[in-house]
Amino acid sequence: MPDSMPAALLPPSATKPAAAPDIRARKRLRAPTEDPPLFRAAAIALAVFFLALFLVLPLAVVFIEAFGKGAAAFLEALREEDARAAVRLTLTVAAIAVPVNVVFGIAAAWCIAKFEFPGKSLLVSLIDLPFSVSPVVAGLVYVLLFGAQGLLGPTLQAYGIEVIFAVPGIVLATIFVTLPFIARELIPLMEDQGTTDEEAALSLGAGGFRTFLRITLPNIRWGLLYGVLLCNARAMGEFGAVSVVSGHIRGLTNTMPLQVEVLYNEYNATAAFAVASLLAGLALVTLALKSLLEWRYADEIAGTHRR
Repeated sequence: MPDSMPAALLPPSATKPAAAPDIRARKRLRAPTEDPPLFRAAAIALAVFFLALFLVLPLAVVFIEAFGKGAAAFLEALREEDARAAVRLTLTVAAIAVPVNVVFGIAAAWCIAKFEFPGKSLLVSLIDLPFSVSPVVAGLVYVLLFGAQGLLGPTLQAYGIEVIFAVPGIVLATIFVTLPFIARELIPLMEDQGTTDEEAALSLGAGGFRTFLRITLPNIRWGLLYGVLLCNARAMGEFGAVSVVSGHIRGLTNTMPLQVEVLYNEYNATAAFAVASLLAGLALVTLALKSLLEWRYADEIAGTHRR
């Protein structure tokens, strides 16, 4: 239709103003993220049901059984020498494994996030290996390497070094199963932050170590803290790999999870649940500490992730 055609010659439908949208149709529309109330209620109820069934109920049973014969029996079970030795060993192993993983996690995350080099994808895959390998298989590998009949066992024995059925083997197995936690927490955080801050510091004359202490470490401190908390909880609760390399020597190589198994197999349920409740309490303290830090420093944490 020519642009110069008079409006009077246009058909009535061409000059009629567009009809306003139906108000009732607009009321039926909702935001893309808005769900019907019934669906929201069902989803919340399902989540609460699963949490209660698989998390709250088992934990409640542990504490109920631990105190089933009274606080005196609970304290007596924890004062038993083997139980105290298991607690000491568990804390000792965690105190060694976690700092080792901190050093490795920071170094691995720094290399992967800040540099490009051949074999980078292979390194990332190797870091994830403990997630896919059974802890029992990992323990058997250490037995084949460091056992009396293993590849390195005779050489170590010649120098009086015991690894398997001793604390070093437990530490090695724990380090293996907890290896990815800190590194996998830091790698995406460092990749998201990029290298701009470090390059600026280096251009102003700061050395590499000073740049790490003043720039990199403050930027990753919250991710590092989360990784440490998760790594520590996993180290204290490890059972499979430690069970293979420990030898189950009571009072010497039994950690808290192994001590729980021994006591339960001896039908000493009160003592078993007492040690289990202590282990569960340590995990709950770790979770509470993580939640407290998230609540207390929420704005600062969000700002760190936006950088």
